Amino acid sequence: QVQLVESGGGLVQAGGSLRLSCAASGIAFSSNIMGWYRQAPGKQREEVARIEGGGSTTYTDSVKGRFTISRDNAKNTLYLQMNSLKPEDTAVYYCNGFTPFIRREYWGQGTLVTVSS
Repeated sequence: QVQLVESGGGLVQAGGSLRLSCAASGIAFSSNIMGWYRQAPGKQREEVARIEGGGSTTYTDSVKGRFTISRDNAKNTLYLQMNSLKPEDTAVYYCNGFTPFIRREYWGQGTLVTVSS
């Protein structure tokens, strides 16, 4: 059974930091492209950052220089370090895993990040 379990969300003031974690089980974690998505109220879900098995990363423009995605393949865990948070970063953040060779996608249940001004 595949499980992606996010943690680390919460309430933080603008300019603050949070670190999200995603513990994965039931998948070949190191073979997966892992990512963080977010969905703000009334908006579509968007990709925030992605990291491939070898460590190459991509970020959406609005978080470049502020967020860092990383992975620990030994611990089957994905991270998102979020610094200099802004109110517009407020959203539910979702962990995503994609296994390319079987083209299967997985989602966590989401963790809420609220940034107050």
